[in-house]
Amino acid sequence: MTGTMMQSTDARETEIDLRDAGDGEDDEGQQTWKTQLETVLEEEEEEDLISTQSDTRPLINERDPRQINECLKISFEDVIAEPVSVRSGDRVWIWSNALFEVSRVWFYRILTVLLAVPVSLIAGIVFAILGFIHIWFFTPCVQVVLINTGWLQTLWSSVLDILILPFFQSVAKCCRGISVVFTQE
Repeated sequence: MTGTMMQSTDARETEIDLRDAGDGEDDEGQQTWKTQLETVLEEEEEEDLISTQSDTRPLINERDPRQINECLKISFEDVIAEPVSVRSGDRVWIWSNALFEVSRVWFYRILTVLLAVPVSLIAGIVFAILGFIHIWFFTPCVQVVLINTGWLQTLWSSVLDILILPFFQSVAKCCRGISVVFTQE
C-alpha cells in the first residue's frame, strides 16, 4: 500500500489518495478524493428522485394498475343476454347494444366531469383523517396495551406450556394406539 491509506468505517471503505497529482484525478480520469460513500449516496439520491417522480406522475394509459375495479369490466352481453329460444330482431339487438355502450360511456364522462373533483377532494380529506387517526391515536393505544400486557403474554405462554400442552400430549399418546379399520360386509 504505497501512497494509499485505507480506513474502514461503518462497513463502507473510504479511500484517500496521498499521491501528488496536480489535477486531483487518477489514471482513469476519476477524482480520487471522492469517497465511495459519496458515490453511493449520490446514486441513492438519483434513484430516490426517479421513484418519487414516477410515483407522483398520474398514469394516463394504466388507470387501474392494481385491478381494483376488475368487476366493472362489463359489456352489453354481460347485462343483456337473450337465449336462443327468445330473440329480438337483429336491428333491435345492434341498436340496443350501440345505445347501451354510448350511454354508458357518455353518462360516465358527464358524471366524472361534474363529480370527480368534489368526490376526490372528499375522499382525500377522509383518508387524511383516517391516516391521522391511525397514526396518532390507534397505533399509540395499541402500543400502550402491548407494553402493559407483555407480562400477560408470558403468563399465558407458561400456562399453555405447563398445563395444557402436557395434557394434550398425553391424550395424543393414548390415542396413538387406536386404529380404525373399515370393512364391507
